[in-house]
Formats: sequence, C-alpha cells, structure tokens
Amino acid sequence: MATEKKNDIERTVEDRLQNLFRLQTYLSEIDRIKTLRGELPNEVKDLEDEIIRYQTRLDKFQEEIKTLKDFVNLKKGEITTRKAKIEKYDEQINDVKTSREFAFLEKEKEFEGLEIELAEKNIKEAEEKIELKSQEIERTKEGLNDNTHILEEKKKELDAIVSETRIEEENIRAKVKDLEQKIDDYTLAAFKRIRKNARNGLAIVTVQRDACGGCFNRIPPQRQLEIKMHRKVIVCEYCGRIMVDGALVGIAPEPTKEAAPKPSRRKSAKAAASEEAK
Repeated sequence: MATEKKNDIERTVEDRLQNLFRLQTYLSEIDRIKTLRGELPNEVKDLEDEIIRYQTRLDKFQEEIKTLKDFVNLKKGEITTRKAKIEKYDEQINDVKTSREFAFLEKEKEFEGLEIELAEKNIKEAEEKIELKSQEIERTKEGLNDNTHILEEKKKELDAIVSETRIEEENIRAKVKDLEQKIDDYTLAAFKRIRKNARNGLAIVTVQRDACGGCFNRIPPQRQLEIKMHRKVIVCEYCGRIMVDGALVGIAPEPTKEAAPKPSRRKSAKAAASEEAK
C-alpha cells in the first residue's frame, strides 16, 4: 500500500514536470511570434501617445487663441464706448459756462484717450500672440499629420504580421489555457514568477552536459541523480530555474565531445629504430 502511494506521488511529480515543460514550449512559441512582430507594437503605442499629445497641444493653442480673440473684441468694444464718450464731451464743451467745467471735460477726454491708447496697445499685443499661436498650430498640425501618416503605415505593417500569425497564436494560447488547468495554482504561480524574472523567458530547462540548460552552471552528480528520480521539483541553485531530466520530456542528452588524443612529440626508441632500418 505504501509502495502504491509512493508511486502515485512520483507519477504526480512527473506529470507536473511534463506539463510545465509543455507549457514552456507553448509560451516560447508565443515569444517567437512576438519576436517576429519586433518593436512594432511598441512603436504603434508610442505613435498613438504622440498623436494624443499633439492633439492636446492643438486644442490648447486653439483655446488660447479663442481667449485672445475674445479679449480683442472686448477691448475693441471698450474703444468704441470711450470714443463715444469723447464725442459726448466735445458736445458738452460747446455749452460750458465756466473754465472749471471746461477743464473737467478736457481732463475726462484726456483720460478716455489714454485708455483708448492702452486698449489699442493691448489689442496689438494680443494680435501678435494670436499670430504666434497660429504659427504654433500650423507646426503642430504638420507634426500631427506626419505622425498620423506614419502610424497608419506602422499599423498596416503590424496588421499584416498579426494576420499571418493570429490563427497560430490563438491555437497556442488555447493549448496554454487548457494546460494551465492541469497544473496546481502554487506550481503555476511559481513557474510564472520564474519565467518573468528569466532573461530569456525560460522557467524550466533540461540538464545538458551535466549543466543547467538555463545558466550553464555545472550541476553536482548527486543533484543530477535527484533530478532523474523525479521525486520532487528541483530548481537551479544559481539561476532559480526548474530543472528536468531530458529523458522525461523526450529530449535526448547532447553527446559529450571526447578530447582528441594529443600526438606524441617524442618518438619511441622502437619507432625510431624501425624508421632507421627502413
């Protein structure tokens, strides 16, 4: 009974390792597809963000121009009102009886004249700002149009690549989803964490030439024996990747290259004598 339970545990560990290795194979294939797309998705996202910035800048300039135009119209209205006052003062001057009234009206006319000059100055400054903002709008529109054109081209290029690989990727992702259901949550979470931290995306690797297939550090013989026994999930003490026996996942070990025998620099006495006899 104990032996049967022990075999069940071993078989469960084997299943976990095999499923993890199959999952890694699927995910590596998805990584390959993403590599085919290259930096295009990031470039498209950057261009979309840049277009949003251009549009925001354009809206800001247009709002500023609207505010400046409203200000100009306000000042023009003030000028009209003040000119009307000056005309009224001129009419009143003709009917003044005392020098005091005359001086008062002249001072009011002078004040209104200064206010008109100030308003005209404000109008001129505002119109200069409107001109500068208008130039900024033109440059912004050019940048917006250029980036929009580039974005359309990048999207077409990306869509072409995606359409070529979409079905393949969808099929693989479906397999990944089904396979993940067969792996316990703890093991799956650990696998994903290792994969996220691994530079090449490999979370589980085989042992090749007595070394970890991820970081290529040598594995002690006792550790290799434990890996081949499949009794527990073992990780590399150097890189943290899960290690699996290649035979368990159907991968033959790479042959170890034997060192070629070094030629002897000295000829034996027997060989030398044989050559002299010849």
